[in-house]
Amino acid sequence: MIDISAKVFETSKFLKDKFAGQVPEFGIIMGTGLGAFAAELDIIQSIDYTEIPHFVQSTVEFHKGKLLLGKLEGKIILIMQGRFHYYEGYSMQEITFPVRVMKAMNVHQLLLSNAAGGMNPDFKKGDLVLTTDHINLQPDNPLRSLSDPSLGPRFTDMSCPYSVSLDASLKAAAAETNIILKEGIYVSVMGPNLETRAEYRWLRSMGADMVGMSTVPEVIVANQVGLPCAAISVITDECDPDNLKPVEIAEIIAVAGAADIKLAALWKQLIVSYQ
Repeated sequence: MIDISAKVFETSKFLKDKFAGQVPEFGIIMGTGLGAFAAELDIIQSIDYTEIPHFVQSTVEFHKGKLLLGKLEGKIILIMQGRFHYYEGYSMQEITFPVRVMKAMNVHQLLLSNAAGGMNPDFKKGDLVLTTDHINLQPDNPLRSLSDPSLGPRFTDMSCPYSVSLDASLKAAAAETNIILKEGIYVSVMGPNLETRAEYRWLRSMGADMVGMSTVPEVIVANQVGLPCAAISVITDECDPDNLKPVEIAEIIAVAGAADIKLAALWKQLIVSYQ
């Protein structure tokens, strides 16, 4: 059996050879229904996940399953068009493997996006929310069973999981582009079903502002490997347990798509101005 370190080396070497010396500064993992930022780039390479050693396949129909290398005003960016989820049946190590590969490729900053349900009554459909902290309710942990010190500290500190510098730059970018960027705490659950009224009340009572089914595993590994990260949620449905209405995935995708233009503008401003 090939260990994770060997897999990371093999995959990163494959991509470095493909990219012919182009070293990405930013890595971006795009969430459900989100992807407009890719249109802002001059695409250098596009690789299907099926071609990449040790990558699993995105089974969610709204995730394209491509890895893009692109350039924006001289800065090289690596984009995952579609992430992996625990509810798809993958292990936590498979879900977070691309983060380890990004670190091995000398990516300096990691940006993540997701579609989330808004439990904070101040959040409305289409809002962009900067994640200031999170609550992990996923049923497994990507660091479980890993004792190889080359992968990073087993007992990874999570006192400040999101980069203070990146968050400040995102707030500045939002002000520069006149985009309203709210702030909140994200809770990650397994899914794929949405929550009941009682579950929304419970999640809200523990301090969460929005709920989703991703992001936190990648952030844990980013902290383990020392990769600064920031995450933005697009609020796609309002989860008021006293006025809860059924929601279809098509509606979630439509709301995410409408807000995606704002998110793309925010990413662009951040990247071109980041020092």
